[in-house]
Amino acid sequence: MNQLFFKINLNKYGELKQAVRKEQRTFRTTALVFIVLTAVIYGVVLYYNGIMARKVDNRSQLLADIKQEIKSYKENDQYLSSKDLTNIAEISTDRIFWSKKLVALSEKTSDKIAITNFSFKSDVLSIFGITRLDKNEKEFDLINEFIENLKSNSQISGDFDEIYFVKSMRDYEKDVEIIRFQIDCVHEGAVTTKRRRQ
Repeated sequence: MNQLFFKINLNKYGELKQAVRKEQRTFRTTALVFIVLTAVIYGVVLYYNGIMARKVDNRSQLLADIKQEIKSYKENDQYLSSKDLTNIAEISTDRIFWSKKLVALSEKTSDKIAITNFSFKSDVLSIFGITRLDKNEKEFDLINEFIENLKSNSQISGDFDEIYFVKSMRDYEKDVEIIRFQIDCVHEGAVTTKRRRQ
């Protein structure tokens, strides 16, 4: 009679148990890493969200302070409207320093020319003067030379874009024949306005 034999691997159960434990350890490690990373990312998001919220609050507070300041300016006499600011800007850019202009004018006036009076109206400086009529010199040479001297001086031509002869007339002063003349110096603002109208 033949006998049947069975082989039983007693280590099989131990190997299966070790494999299950290994899988459990891997799962726990993976889950732990995932939880830690999620917590870190969430913390970073909360941190930057807090920073942005503080910035928004600061900007809102700054805006509220500015509005309150503007309101307080409107309620007192120190408030300047946009029109006031525009007028101040125009005054600061278009003003003329006359003391420097007069010094430059005196330096450019020769001994043969005498300035009798000035007139400044509608951004035009009119210079009235006299010069003695010299038989050895052309009638308008001195006046033209005077105009060129004014144009070459930066203190004068800096604010007056156009300098030109207007009129002249012969006259007598104590039996001396003279020429009375007028020269106009046009301020740059008047030149711009004139061109716009044209």
